[in-house]
Amino acid sequence: MNQPAKSEPQDSPSPGGYRVAGRHRAPSFREALQFWLKLGFISFGGPTGQIAIMQTELVEKKKWISQSRFLHALNFCMLLPGPEAQQLAIYIGWLLHKTWGGIVAGAFLSYRRFLFYGVLSFIYAAYGNIPWIAAIFYGLKPAVTAIVLTAVIRIGRKALKNEVMWALAALAFVAIYFFKAPFPAIVLSAGIIGFFGGLLWKSKFHTGSKEHSGSTLSVIGDDEESPPAYETKFGARVSDLGSVADVYG
Repeated sequence: MNQPAKSEPQDSPSPGGYRVAGRHRAPSFREALQFWLKLGFISFGGPTGQIAIMQTELVEKKKWISQSRFLHALNFCMLLPGPEAQQLAIYIGWLLHKTWGGIVAGAFLSYRRFLFYGVLSFIYAAYGNIPWIAAIFYGLKPAVTAIVLTAVIRIGRKALKNEVMWALAALAFVAIYFFKAPFPAIVLSAGIIGFFGGLLWKSKFHTGSKEHSGSTLSVIGDDEESPPAYETKFGARVSDLGSVADVYG
């Protein structure tokens, strides 16, 4: 008697059944939880370093959000008051898993900051005058500077697609660094230039990088809505917090 052919193993269903042919599998709430916890520990270099890590992990490796959607979200977060990296994480978390996704992303990105800042502040206040302690802090300065510069270059290569974009970035730098122009004036001027540039010179100002149909599409694409969140009760989601131990267990 012929045995039925065994089917190849398939990925687990995406949250809310969000599965489209050719689209990357959406992460479960547990997978996202583990990533935000990890990000809180490995992100150094301030908001710039955190944004660069999210660019690498979420856009390039995991494909949870497309490049153009990520940059659009980053632009909006830069205009809002407050830490733009945390706002970006909250927005992406909300896109993936709605309210609790945003809460978890924002909280886990911030917990390390309070913990480390408290410890470092105590060490600096209590032992900052000790030569070898002071030498450690001075040694961290060039390393952190290198992290920030690397992050700026990586994000700049993704956002600045042509010579006009590079020229505008250079002018903004000159205005804020040499002429001490106020930040709101620079942002407003850039917005006005972009508005009229989009009307009169579309080839240089409409530079969004759409995903290719032949490649695996991101979970959060350029035009699609976010995947439906889990339709579970609050208690079920809280139980997922137990998966935190799995990250380092």
